[in-house]
Amino acid sequence: MRRRDFITMLGGAVTAWPLSAQGQQQPGGRRIPIVGFIGLASASVDGQAIVPFRQTLSELGYIEGRTIVIEERNAEGNVERARALIAELAALPVDVFLSPGPAMSRALVRLTKIPVVAIALPATASEPELFSSLAHPGGTLTGFSALGEEMSAKRIEMLKELIPGLKTLGVMHNATDPSFTWGEQTMADARKSGLEPVKFGLSSLSTATVVEHFKTLGEMRGTAMIVLRDFLTAALTADICKAGIDARIAVVGEFSEYARAGALLSYGADQADLLRRAAGYVDRVLKGEKAVDLPIQLPTKFELALNLKTARTIGIDIPPTIQVRAEQVIE
Repeated sequence: MRRRDFITMLGGAVTAWPLSAQGQQQPGGRRIPIVGFIGLASASVDGQAIVPFRQTLSELGYIEGRTIVIEERNAEGNVERARALIAELAALPVDVFLSPGPAMSRALVRLTKIPVVAIALPATASEPELFSSLAHPGGTLTGFSALGEEMSAKRIEMLKELIPGLKTLGVMHNATDPSFTWGEQTMADARKSGLEPVKFGLSSLSTATVVEHFKTLGEMRGTAMIVLRDFLTAALTADICKAGIDARIAVVGEFSEYARAGALLSYGADQADLLRRAAGYVDRVLKGEKAVDLPIQLPTKFELALNLKTARTIGIDIPPTIQVRAEQVIE
């Protein structure tokens, strides 16, 4: 299903579901605030990802079930479930949504007027539907950028240092909407570095397609694949990393979840830090501040993670000079 069709599908009417969280009250008769979270990857990936968010809310004084309710749902990569899940939570109603990225954020701002605190947003106002500018978002959404593709040049630089003979580079991305320019900056940065980049799109949760893409890249004598994070590639993280190892092709991801799953390395914003900061924004919204008044912030912490086991398996030597730069080294 194309992204455009997905968003159109989500444009249907919101239907109410009476759930247990509705009507819960704190001592003294005050209604318990509700935070809604809908993941598009997988329950295991998304559930683990928001642990820092939950922990930070606790540190801010919230007690789940007593002074705050987190209604968590997951579409398991099936976009057709998203309309019902959004409608279900909007009908409670939730007080604020936590969004894991641009795809869910687009759906939320189209369907509801409920404030949205999002992570992994683009670093520029390239999608006016989401926000007008970083300093003045201008709508119901605010949050944090992850500088995703903006950091592709650095990832390519590390790859060339680790694979001196690198010539052909794969770029795996979400291709549910062919008109959306996933991977263009990574492709441009690769060409500037003297590499020949090749795009490999995913339009469904197909392990067979992932394996075929790595096979094709191997036949082209490609030795590395950069994976752009979106809900499809996040849901397929384990399959992508396994296919890379089987094909003896280095996989590079944006967040450390990739290195932990078997990628050679990951480099990007510290996702846990973004989620901790998102909890702070949720707290401010619950205390009465408006999303329109909260600027979208850039990441301040970055994380290099290396998987030495994968390096040994695919025959790449990671020199100590690179290992000492890593925040995570997986043995």
